[in-house]
Amino acid sequence: MKKMKLGYAPTRRFVFSAEDAHRYKVTIREKLDSFGLDMDIVDLEGINDEGLLFGDNIDADKIIERFRQEQVDAVFFPHCNFGTEDTVARVGKALGKPVLLWGPRDEAPLEDGTRLRDTQCGLFATGKVLRRFNVPFTYVPNTRVDDPVFERGFTNFAAAANVVRQFRSLRILQIGPRPASFWTMICNEGELLERFGIEVHPITLVDIQRTSARVAKTGGSELAAAVDWIKAKLDWSEVTEEDVIRIASLKVAMRQYAEQTGSGAVAIQCWSSLQDAMGIMPCLANAILTDEQIPVTCETDIHGAITSVMVQAATMNTAPTFFADLTIRHPDNPNGELLFHCGNFPVSLSVEERPKLRKHFLFADHAPGTHEGEIRGGGMTLARFDGDHGEYQLFLGRANGIKGPYTRGSYVWVEVNDWPLWEEKLVKGPYVHHSVGIHANAIPALYEACSYIPGLTPDPVDPTASEIQAWLRGAGL
Repeated sequence: MKKMKLGYAPTRRFVFSAEDAHRYKVTIREKLDSFGLDMDIVDLEGINDEGLLFGDNIDADKIIERFRQEQVDAVFFPHCNFGTEDTVARVGKALGKPVLLWGPRDEAPLEDGTRLRDTQCGLFATGKVLRRFNVPFTYVPNTRVDDPVFERGFTNFAAAANVVRQFRSLRILQIGPRPASFWTMICNEGELLERFGIEVHPITLVDIQRTSARVAKTGGSELAAAVDWIKAKLDWSEVTEEDVIRIASLKVAMRQYAEQTGSGAVAIQCWSSLQDAMGIMPCLANAILTDEQIPVTCETDIHGAITSVMVQAATMNTAPTFFADLTIRHPDNPNGELLFHCGNFPVSLSVEERPKLRKHFLFADHAPGTHEGEIRGGGMTLARFDGDHGEYQLFLGRANGIKGPYTRGSYVWVEVNDWPLWEEKLVKGPYVHHSVGIHANAIPALYEACSYIPGLTPDPVDPTASEIQAWLRGAGL
């Protein structure tokens, strides 16, 4: 995946200290580099003599052209003094990318009463003009460069922008139709394309069966690597060598299709035609691809695949997701719930050093291919993109792993703040029994990303919207 690109457009106004503005341009850029984010930064050097946004329409056109040529995914307008609000707004409007507005807090006036920057005053002006231009933007409070609030706000904005860029270019590989009895997986493909630009690329189970057979027959380094990986990472004593090869072949085939079609995620009809045709379950193949940052969702859950990409992007693609059923309540904890699926959670999350590769425990044919065992707990985000009747929401909540009874499949028991509240919200919709989890706090970034996705409303249950906003302003630091 290409790195995210940030347009860096520091701005000043002519009546304040040009020298101080230049000093802050350099200082802020050095601070961004210190955050260690995996992104490229495109600046304004060479646009004019200062590498600052302060000119007229000619400068605006040059900045727009550079950022378009470089295909930036977001733009940061640090106000190194008061700033030039009209040029900022023109650039932001023309690019149509997420915009970050912030400026470093002023020092005390000089002994003669001179103020060098008046940054906060300029932020008020730019915020108003961005609104006039109908440019959505993110704002981080006026703080000093070394203030943790700035780092929190900037890194969260970068993550939100990463969600937006992947959402706007999203294509889902659909392998087979939904299971006939799963009406919950009905989605409006045309509406996803018309409203969000999300494409669905369908192939049949016959397509994936034939490609998997070809991979198994021709072999090659990709298949050999997948087989070796399965044997090294899992206890495969309950299945045969042939089973391992078929599972590895399916994994390779799905990855090839995803790459050929430019798909960021996969939704597969995992039962029951596939095991009838191929003699295996796809669960472990799904798990391996999810670990490789191509999340795969079960039961042809298109909305679940969209959620997986968003949640993964909210961590700057540094952590794998897991796709789970919300299954049963904890037998003893009133706020406990079982997150489960047949055997598709990423192997990297397993508690056991070598989890078991097993045969499916529910279906009558007991086809091999499920990767079973408990995954680690700790803090995590649970999310779900879903909609009906033309309205789409993004459910957001935090959970923490807890102890619970053993069960089959991939699983983890979690505790939330108020399960009856969660349950009511999930049942009354527009949600279903599927959720996406990740071992990270992805909620603020996902919440912020919704402000750049028209037609998608954030629906946080814990923390609340006001708590998220307070966190972004620096609460708890």
